[in-house]
Amino acid sequence: MSRWLTEAVPRGRVAAFRTLIYLFVAADLVVFTPWVRTRVAVPGELYQPLLVGRLLPLPTPNPALVAVLFWALLLLALLAATGRAPRLLGWTVFALYFEWMIVAMSYGKVDHDRFGLLVALAVLPTAGRARHGDATRTEAGGWALRVTQIAVICTYFLAAWAKLRFGGLDWLTGSVLARAILRRGTELADLLASVPYLLIVAQFGIVAFELLSPVVFLLRERWRLATVGFFYSFHLVTVATITISFAPHLAAMTAFLPLERVRPVVWARRLLTRRGRDTGGPAGTAPALAGQASAAGRPDGP
Repeated sequence: MSRWLTEAVPRGRVAAFRTLIYLFVAADLVVFTPWVRTRVAVPGELYQPLLVGRLLPLPTPNPALVAVLFWALLLLALLAATGRAPRLLGWTVFALYFEWMIVAMSYGKVDHDRFGLLVALAVLPTAGRARHGDATRTEAGGWALRVTQIAVICTYFLAAWAKLRFGGLDWLTGSVLARAILRRGTELADLLASVPYLLIVAQFGIVAFELLSPVVFLLRERWRLATVGFFYSFHLVTVATITISFAPHLAAMTAFLPLERVRPVVWARRLLTRRGRDTGGPAGTAPALAGQASAAGRPDGP
């Protein structure tokens, strides 16, 4: 079991995952949860902190607190995305984002799509230093990715458990999706809803998919990646029909992917080199950056 939990992965994968997660945190502040800043306009007596907010305890949000949280978190998340000071910046970003989520979720609604992202932020500081493109394997980084993967799958499995616990079998045979389509459905959803019994079948399928999601850990890499692709397609359909994105969950789910193969900077450099060759312009000297020998007989670049 310990070998599975700490299965070594390339450091380049850890570096890419770290950059993606911290950039998502920055994007989350300005794209997905900017409404958290409006919480300061709500009377303080309506603030009912989550259990962890009562145990610590944390202060009631006010304009100064939320403003400091926003700007500090935005700046530090962007710095952490560079991979510098992974432990110091990592723990700081986790603490600030954790407080940001407590403020967001202490007014009557708790979103479960944040669980995997919070776990990723909690374990990334333990992965240590990692550089993009580094093929050296690390068990600490493997543990961080594995724990994030477990959190992602727990989100699915426990969602099914909650449906059956609180809704019982009526969740499967009721009008859950029909009500969701009435509230926030798209034209595609209206089209699907017109097919007799399709929504009932979909509800059975959703619960089955969530309950069976842990099977992904038993599959070989090729089939595991195909299954994760199915997970993403499920959320694509969800967005296209009832406009629920689960964006934080999707970011955390990249822990399953071989992200070390995604090298946008290298791809851009190769593209510029190829264009320079084709045009014969000033960029024609760029191939030396890709490893061609210089006049001194030594290869340039990394």
